[in-house]
Amino acid sequence: MALQDVVRRELVSNQASLNGDEEEEGSLEVILSVLAQHGQVGLCFYDNKDSTLHYMADTPDDTELTLLERVIQEISPHVIITSAKQEHSMVRFMNRLGSNPDYKPEVVTYPYVDFGLEVSKQRLLSAHLPFLPASITERERVSYLTSYISFDSPLMLRSLGALLKCLDRRRVGVELEDSSVGVPILQFHTYTLTGVVYVDRDTYSVLQIFKSELHPSVYKLQSGQKEGLSLYGILNRCKCKFGSRLLRRWFLRPTRDMAVLHRRQEAIRFFASPRNSDTAGTLQSLLRNIRSIPTLLRRMSLSHTKASDWQSLYKTVYSAVCIRDTMRLLPQSVGLFREIGEGFSDDLQYIASLISKVVDFESSSTESRFTIKPNVDPAIDEKKRTMMGLSDFLTDVARKELEHLDNCFPSCCVIYIPLIGFLLSVPRLPSMVKKEDFEIVGLDFMFLSEERLHYRSQRTKELDDLLGDLHCDIRDMETAVMIQLQTAILEKSSSLYKVLELSAELDCLMAMSSASQEYSYTSPKLAAHNRILLTQARHPLLELCSPVFVANSFQSSESQGRVKVITGPNSSGKSIYLKQVGLAVFMALIGSDVPAKEAEIGLVDGIFTRMQSRESVSVGLSTFMIDLNQMAHAINSSTGNSLVLIDEFGKGTNTVDGLSLLAASISHWLKEVPGQVPHVLLATNFHSLLQLGLLPSTNLLSLLTLETAVDEDELVFLYQLKEGICQSSYAANIATLAGLPTSVVQRGVEVSELYRTGKTIKRIDRPSLDEQTNRCNWLVEKFLSVDLNNKDVNLQNFLKEELLPSAGDLL
Repeated sequence: MALQDVVRRELVSNQASLNGDEEEEGSLEVILSVLAQHGQVGLCFYDNKDSTLHYMADTPDDTELTLLERVIQEISPHVIITSAKQEHSMVRFMNRLGSNPDYKPEVVTYPYVDFGLEVSKQRLLSAHLPFLPASITERERVSYLTSYISFDSPLMLRSLGALLKCLDRRRVGVELEDSSVGVPILQFHTYTLTGVVYVDRDTYSVLQIFKSELHPSVYKLQSGQKEGLSLYGILNRCKCKFGSRLLRRWFLRPTRDMAVLHRRQEAIRFFASPRNSDTAGTLQSLLRNIRSIPTLLRRMSLSHTKASDWQSLYKTVYSAVCIRDTMRLLPQSVGLFREIGEGFSDDLQYIASLISKVVDFESSSTESRFTIKPNVDPAIDEKKRTMMGLSDFLTDVARKELEHLDNCFPSCCVIYIPLIGFLLSVPRLPSMVKKEDFEIVGLDFMFLSEERLHYRSQRTKELDDLLGDLHCDIRDMETAVMIQLQTAILEKSSSLYKVLELSAELDCLMAMSSASQEYSYTSPKLAAHNRILLTQARHPLLELCSPVFVANSFQSSESQGRVKVITGPNSSGKSIYLKQVGLAVFMALIGSDVPAKEAEIGLVDGIFTRMQSRESVSVGLSTFMIDLNQMAHAINSSTGNSLVLIDEFGKGTNTVDGLSLLAASISHWLKEVPGQVPHVLLATNFHSLLQLGLLPSTNLLSLLTLETAVDEDELVFLYQLKEGICQSSYAANIATLAGLPTSVVQRGVEVSELYRTGKTIKRIDRPSLDEQTNRCNWLVEKFLSVDLNNKDVNLQNFLKEELLPSAGDLL
């Protein structure tokens, strides 16, 4: 489907580019480029006020493109660029946009080839970026751009390519300059919707919020996936599929909207209470009956409904009415309960009553087609009564027909076949061999079946004229009733969509309340301040896998302890502590309870991580370069309301260089104005970072470590967080636990001690310098002691047996 009815199509030839709208270019402020495919939206826009390019990573959106609509409402673009080849959802959206009398942006469509991925990458690499040195190489340019723009978002990259083409063609901001001067891009900024928390793919991966695994069934190895051990996996207890889909959208779009979060919290708090468990069980059993309403209504609009669809729709509407009645008995102070009680209108009762009165579910299931109940249509009832009495009537007709047949036919019967009508059936006689033998005077031969001959007689023709094709007539009449019923239901479709929306939300909140009750979560206090307080917080996934889990607290105020440096031995729990803080904050931002005794969480605007190195074959970057990109993204994009989690940054390069980069990065945050310093948690084994005093002394810095104990030669992890600095990495103890040979561990300890004290490290694969000197002295003395004038001395044997073997040891 094309967009010509709602957009002005821009010609793409060179001639058209010369005839651009110069009069409008001067007034342009924001140019948006967007691409929507397969439930994802990627977009970017250019603001010529400050020559800034904003981009949003590929984000899931619904069929109505609600997310895109919010973006357009926020930025109010003057020009919208999209592809001429679009999905139906985008076409419908553009139709709605074009029918809005209050907002009329210019919509430009480019051919689909202009949104090619490789073409877009090349345009980005050749873009005019004045802040980069002119001598920068292409590889260096790629490295820089990947630190700002996620190359893992193909839709965003493709829309960016089209945007750059539009900027070059329209010469935005450089209309009066020479044609060799490109449109400048002075800054790149990540765009996040107001109220939406920024969480990138790396964060979702390292925090194990989602985790897809191959399906265990051999029949689904190619396409089947299931959710593994993940936060979404343990919280998703939804009873219907659209509830699970909505919960996933909540996970992909955590929010800072206090009204939304409080609405979710009050419902979760109600259902998590043990005294409301019976009500929760009743509602969950009703939610199981809610089916996919859009699918049912779409089939109705196409008249493709099956018998089972009517059963599903009736159960859905009946269950919705029961949910509404239950909600009206619950406290109306809870916003969702009040909205369901009011939003589930009497139209549902009307639809349920109408289906119940019209549809005969038992007969429909038996006949696998739509059938109606008695007393709905008198004409249909009459034909059905005729159909039911047809057997006895046809027996009487057959008896009269037998009287007119030849005596050689011992019996006959009159049958009714849908679409064919009434036929006279007689047994095949032995004399009837050829087709010519089937001819009977007064009868029209029709066909032979199972040794019986079927004819049409004068009486069966009269029956056809009198009764008609009963079966088909009944089906046609019932189909007409079904169409009337479908029309009546489709007129009330808005009420049914309201059921889907609110039922999905109820299902999600009851799922999270069930997990909260089972795992002893607590409801966090959310506020607009800039503090995070977690008392005895736990890791929601690890506590399910470990028989004993040691809880730890976390506190970050506005002026103290904003940057926490955590040291400790390997395997002491540093990474787990970082992740449990990140997960607790994330859970609070989707409205869920959190695994802690108490929690007070300020509204975080983004969660940034540098915790796990990704493979880089597709991007063409080294592992350390990707680590640097993640760190650069955190430094460039985080604000005073962000949470930054850093684990072992700097270990991918030379020790001194890695330590220097880490110290510089942390110092950058510590030198910021207190209100602009994000919540930073750093886990590191660079003890020199603290021992050498590489970080500035400030109240914003907090030094923490995880307790351990040494029992004789065995290292015991206590996993308890305390203030202080770890003085040893206990690498030897960890190596022993890992199973390294004792000799290797001992040698490692020896070399480490020599390096730490600045002494010479002696090699063990050859003699030391002192040993070599002593050996040389002995050799010289031995040679000088030989009396060469003594004829009894065999010089050749002396050299071969004593000197040469000794000399060989020195080589």
